[in-house]
This record gives sequence, C-alpha cells and structure tokens, in this order.
Amino acid sequence: MTDEKVLEVNGLHAVFRIQKKEYEVLHDISFTVHRNETVCIVGESGCGKSVTTLCVMGLLPKNGRVTEGSIQLDGNELTHLNDDQIRKYRGSKMGMIFQEPMTALNPLLTIGYQLRENLMLHRGVDKKTAEQMAIEYLNKVGIANAPSRMKQYPFQLSGGLRQRILIAMVLSAQPDLLIADEPTTALDVTIQKQVLTLLNGLKKDMNAGILFITHDLGVVAEIADRVIVLYAGRKVEEGSTEQIFTHPAHPYTIGLMNAVPDVDKDGDDMEPIPGMFPNITEVIPGCRFNPRCPHAAECSLCKQEVPSLTEIEPGHYAACHLVKKEVQP
Repeated sequence: MTDEKVLEVNGLHAVFRIQKKEYEVLHDISFTVHRNETVCIVGESGCGKSVTTLCVMGLLPKNGRVTEGSIQLDGNELTHLNDDQIRKYRGSKMGMIFQEPMTALNPLLTIGYQLRENLMLHRGVDKKTAEQMAIEYLNKVGIANAPSRMKQYPFQLSGGLRQRILIAMVLSAQPDLLIADEPTTALDVTIQKQVLTLLNGLKKDMNAGILFITHDLGVVAEIADRVIVLYAGRKVEEGSTEQIFTHPAHPYTIGLMNAVPDVDKDGDDMEPIPGMFPNITEVIPGCRFNPRCPHAAECSLCKQEVPSLTEIEPGHYAACHLVKKEVQP
C-alpha cells in the first residue's frame, strides 16, 4: 500500500424512491482506497455494500440518487458528472468485476471479439494490436490455450474461466480502481482460492486499489488490508484486517464472527444473530442495530441516540455507545 489515494468517499448519503417517497439507503459513508490496497466492505444482504459501489460507478437505478457527499477518483469529483461524463471514467479509470460473469459477458459474442472491442475502446489500439494484447491478458490471468479461447463463446466455458476472462477484460483497460462485487460467490472453493490469489498478484502488478464487496469473512481474511462493516446503510466499524478479526468492537461485527462455523470444533457452535435485518422503510430510533443487539438493555442511549464513530486505537473505529466498555465476543 502507498499513501496515494485512488478513491476517496466522504459523507456519502443516498436514497431510493419507493412509491413517491424517498428512503435513505446510505448514511454518512466515508472511506479511502489507496494504491496497492484492498478494502473489503462486509455485512448482510441489504446493508448497503453493492449500493456503495453503484454510487461510485454512477450506476444507481433510476429511483436512486446521491443526496450528499463526495466521491473522488484520482482527485476528480464524480458526483457532479452526468452520464456521458462519468462513462469516460468507467473501464479506463475504474473497472468492475461482477458476481456472475455470464451476465457481464455477451453470450452471443466470442471472447476474442469482446476483449478486442474493450481494448480498442479504452486503449485506442487497432484490431491487430488488440488481438495480441487480448491474448497477453488471457495469459496473465492464467488461461491456457489463449488463442483457442478467443474463438469460444461464454457458454462454452466454466464459471471459473468466465470469471478470469472478465478479470482480464477489466484489467486490460489498466484502471486505477478495481471494484469486485462478490466475484467469487458463484465459484467452488478451489476456484475461489485461485481467483483471490490472482487478484492479490495483479493488484501489485498494476499498482491499483481494490474495493472488494463480500459477505464471506473467509474471503475477507484472505484478501483484505482494511475492513469496513456496514449495517443498514451505516458504517459501524472500520479497521485493519488484524484489528477486526482479533478484537472486533461492535456487537454486530462480533455477531458476524460468531455466526461463522468453526471446522476445528465439534458440534454446532454457530451463533446466528437474533432477529431480522430491518426493512428500508422501517424507522428505528437510536442505534439501528439495537433491536438485535444483546447489549442494548445495558445502555439507555442505544434506543435514543445514534452512536458516532469512536476511535478505539489508531485506525480502528466503531459506532457503539458501549465501545468504551470493551464489548467482547
């Protein structure tokens, strides 16, 4: 990791309009991604992970919009750009790897055609040069017989190969920021490990930053330099991977850790977080996590005031009224 910031998000607020009423889906989200750094955003489905990346990419649905905050890519503000302006940054300055590559790759076009078009668009090269470069990038991501693969269609390839091809396509544009939205969810464990190892290596080669979205704490431990935990659209904890895993501070983070099965222990040792994840339209006074928190009864503030982020140690923050009491798992 270097001190150079690739992505800087400050005070980000976003809303979705549902039946003529707007509901906040992101509240005051701030973080940075440096070159040669992987920042993982974790949390349950609906916590705001993917919405955060859509805000960065300028791909929110029509009923969504950013209401406050700043998103800077290489020092350039993105929130004020129109669709045509921000499209110039996608692919060339920031690229996205999706969860299911079959939805990102055109099933009617060959791999070679899609790679060539991407290179001709973002790198400004001719068709012959694009063909040579495409083969080089397929080799970089560990795909054997690259010239033959260029002639194939996505449906002829396994999920692991399709994901590698999508990574090659994104990397071929040489973006400064790589956004990966649960890219290993649809892959088996063996292929998942290969893809994570590949991303770690390519990050260093490209000197790029990675914003990685996942709900899998095993993946987080494998790839993250820093971790951001979201709950119901709010950041509840942030720290280095070591800080988050060795001494998580927020009860929600602790709950996520306890919900992971331990293969080294006998019996059913999983402790699922009680209660249900709140609906976007649900109004919860105080801390959004308080209806599910095992410690909420100890503090009257939990149901009255929204906790602010408190620095527990250098670089480690948690938004919990009880954090100074050192809540432990």
